[in-house]
Amino acid sequence: MDYFNLTLFPLLVSLIATAALTPLTISLAKKLGLLDNPKRNHPGIIHKKPVPRGGGIPFLAGILIACFIFLPMTKLTIAIFVSSLICLVVGVLDDKYDLSPYLRFAVNILVATIVVGAGIGIPFLTNPMGGIVNLGIFKFSFDFFGVHTINFLSDFLAIVWIVWVMNMLNWSKGVDGQMPGIVAISAIIIGLLSLRFGVLDTNTLISAKLAFAIAGASLGFLFFNFYPAKIFPGYGATSIYLLLAVVSILSSVKLATAILVMGVPMIDGMFTIIRRISTGRSPFWHDKKHLHHLLLNMGLSQRKIALLYWLFSAILGLLSLTLTSTGKLFAIIMLIAIVGGAILSLHYISKNNEKIPV
Repeated sequence: MDYFNLTLFPLLVSLIATAALTPLTISLAKKLGLLDNPKRNHPGIIHKKPVPRGGGIPFLAGILIACFIFLPMTKLTIAIFVSSLICLVVGVLDDKYDLSPYLRFAVNILVATIVVGAGIGIPFLTNPMGGIVNLGIFKFSFDFFGVHTINFLSDFLAIVWIVWVMNMLNWSKGVDGQMPGIVAISAIIIGLLSLRFGVLDTNTLISAKLAFAIAGASLGFLFFNFYPAKIFPGYGATSIYLLLAVVSILSSVKLATAILVMGVPMIDGMFTIIRRISTGRSPFWHDKKHLHHLLLNMGLSQRKIALLYWLFSAILGLLSLTLTSTGKLFAIIMLIAIVGGAILSLHYISKNNEKIPV
């Protein structure tokens, strides 16, 4: 297997395509009034002047161009592409009209169900103490233009995982360059681990090529999204998060690895949901209390915050290359304690600063 062609070519094609298409999207967004106005009603806004939205368009286009060249057209890949296009269309509409978060969440479930229905599932989990936990116990088959099998636990967990990754990464684009850097690092780690054992089945091969295409597009988009951003990814970028979630399932990578490499935004997402529900608010409605907002309040610049997120993702990703299943479990527990403790501490400091009279 020529790993050089397998990894580098999809990455380069998607990078070049995304980098070439992004300036065109910026120009188009300005003409269509697809702008993120800092005066609109959104508590998480930190920019001071209108910035074009719709970055999900060149982002996904770069990936799809690479995929059409390097991936086979199968039932699975078609389902993945159709689902990502649905995400993009809904996302661009949201960029323009600010759709209801409940509608967006319903679309998340729909696209996750489509890809799971095409055969993407989580058949087992590795037990850190040894062995595996089989999730394919509860299943049934039916004949509807062909035999189909539904695995309740496997399919349900896959849908939950995909929807979670889509929402968690969407919350992680609060400062310029933050999200594409995290996605690029995560995709590279997942792609490398897909190739780790040398023997590739069809799904693992698709996963590896798609992972490096995602990484290339992320780097191509990052040229225009790093501070000061010339374009924002917008909600259309959920199409990329969908692809990354699917890649983490299709590959030989364990979920613990994906959790580690995306650990910081995941823990921030967990605390966000807990905080909002505990204060009687809907977990779907925005606020300005994410980790990156707290770091901004502490005086860190957008560039430093983005680099900090990238650094943590890179370190955790490299650790995942060497850790056993038990080691990953302990690393995840430590990460929750450290990042969770930092979030709680920053919230406490932020509240005290608000009480100090100016």
